[in-house]
Order: sequence, then C-alpha cells, then structure tokens
Amino acid sequence: MRKILLPALALAFFASTAVPILSSPAMAAPAASVSVAHPGLPGRVNLNTADAETLKKELSGVGLTKATAIVKHRQTYGPFDSVEELLEVTGIGKALLDRNRDKLVVN
Repeated sequence: MRKILLPALALAFFASTAVPILSSPAMAAPAASVSVAHPGLPGRVNLNTADAETLKKELSGVGLTKATAIVKHRQTYGPFDSVEELLEVTGIGKALLDRNRDKLVVN
C-alpha cells in the first residue's frame, strides 16, 4: 500500500503546484512588441514598427540582412514618412519595393 500511496501523493502535489506556475503571467509567452498588421489593413507590414524577423517573414525577397538594414536605417534616420523612402536603404531597389508595395504601410 505504501508503494502506491507515496507516488500518488507526490504526483498530486506536483500536479497541484504546476498549474499556478504555468499560468503565471511571468511564464506566459511575451507579447509581440511589434504589430504586423496595420489596423484596418490586414496583412500589411508597418515599416516604422516591424522588427527584422517580421520584415524577413512577411516581405518577398527580404532576408535577414536586408531586414536588419531596414531596422538600422529607421533607428538612424527616424521613422519612414512614406513607403518610397525604403529605396534609401542599402540593398533595397525599385523592383523589390514594387514587389512588396501592397504589403507595406507607414504611420
């Protein structure tokens, strides 16, 4: 009887203490610091708020190097005033901008 009771008590103890830990706000997945979708325009990427990973994921022909260059340009020169200003970023050309123009917004 003792062989069954001790593991059952241990399991009950750990099961009862694991629930609050797993549901604690500190353990919750961190909230995204960047909004991919523009309010009212689903599927759009905001050049002024998107991080490099989001840019890489959402834009055609943009890898981590170009996405990082976009973020660094924004940090250095401030927010984009228009989508066309993306052409000022090293490595971004007209063809790449035209391919992604319908996915981009600034605000």
